[in-house]
Amino acid sequence: MDFDLILKNGICILPTGIFNKDIGIIDGLIKAIDNNLEHNKSKKVIDCNNKYIIPGVIDSQVHFRDPGLTHKEDIQTGSKSAVLGGVTTFLEMPNTTPPTTNREKLIEKIEIAKSKSFTNFGFFIGATENNLSEILKLEGMTGLCGIKIFLGSSTGSLLLNDPKILRDLFIKTRIPIAIHSENEDLLQRRISIQKCANHAKEHYKWRNVETAFSATKKIIEIAKETNRKIHLLHISSKDEMIWLQDKKEHCTVEVTPQHLYFDAPNCYEKLNTLVQMNPPIREEDHRTALWEGVNNKTVDIIGSDHAPHTLTDKNRSYPLSPSGMPGTQTMLPIMLNFVNIGKLEMTDLVRLLCKNPAKLYGLKNKGELSINKDADITIIDLHKKYTILNENMASKCGWTPYHGDKMQGMPTTTIISGNIVVENGKLVSNDPIKNLSKPITQHR
Repeated sequence: MDFDLILKNGICILPTGIFNKDIGIIDGLIKAIDNNLEHNKSKKVIDCNNKYIIPGVIDSQVHFRDPGLTHKEDIQTGSKSAVLGGVTTFLEMPNTTPPTTNREKLIEKIEIAKSKSFTNFGFFIGATENNLSEILKLEGMTGLCGIKIFLGSSTGSLLLNDPKILRDLFIKTRIPIAIHSENEDLLQRRISIQKCANHAKEHYKWRNVETAFSATKKIIEIAKETNRKIHLLHISSKDEMIWLQDKKEHCTVEVTPQHLYFDAPNCYEKLNTLVQMNPPIREEDHRTALWEGVNNKTVDIIGSDHAPHTLTDKNRSYPLSPSGMPGTQTMLPIMLNFVNIGKLEMTDLVRLLCKNPAKLYGLKNKGELSINKDADITIIDLHKKYTILNENMASKCGWTPYHGDKMQGMPTTTIISGNIVVENGKLVSNDPIKNLSKPITQHR
């Protein structure tokens, strides 16, 4: 068999276990996983000795700010950041300006991504109080990955917390639903805490555990009533994580690397508004509980919640500073560092970053290293030691909350549809490769 590309001698995380194998790629698909593939029959060979080969990482929650807020990020700079972090597919949220709430705005994003994206891509449509009929028309549309519901106000204007409309949406749609779970009524009742504050350490006191937990209980009850499974984004509290352990028939659960990495009040004292996000970073006992959720498999997915703002914006005094931080380029490195310090196994990393995102969103041909799957592949040097630096971030915002932190474990090569986009940690081209990145399609 004549291959376009062979990956030799890699430590492959396969559905059946960890094996030293070669991987042969033809026409953008994995066509062979075996020992000693004949490299003289390949156009290119990469020696992966002592490196891990995993399915291409899927970042299932990013905010690339395009259109409308492109001074902070756009699809080109955001996807460049993603691919340098080993990400081969991103799923982007609808709270842009204007928000993505209809077919016209969704198509606009897809067309931007076709010309500007370094990676494969999918987009969420935002749910509002009056766009259910529009959402129903989009079922099965190429490039659409899911519906996003903001139960509490965050960055942007999207908000839907009317139980009747939520029930109607849950009953009538079959598109995956992702939830930002904070209680808007409680946030407004407690707004004086935010208005009187002068430091970001008050952020998690305003958006306290009750604001998150009460919303999570409410939305799970609606999911149960309507027999509709939902996905809960960026769960942040011990109370939610423990309660959700026996609610998994109704939901899947995401946590972010930053909620696993930082704890309050230490991170706020050190980084102030740079670690301000919604829902907020909480105290150490909450972080410990999130890790317990990862280890007992209450947590299904790790997503970056990449939400960049300029340093000028972030350096405004709280509460004028916006919530959100960049993270798609650092998501995999942070999780690899956790592998190296014994907090996570490589097989679990693949489950959380590759297999489960593909399964949850029905991404066709993605999420595992198997014959005839898309050759979206991430190669990792688990032994590489380095320091995360602002100047190495490709995001337009130009900063990271992990600046100066020492890591071990780095994605070195990113392959999309059998094409090498990043090699030895460097972009092969400073511009997106024409006709390479594609909108996602879902199993139907």
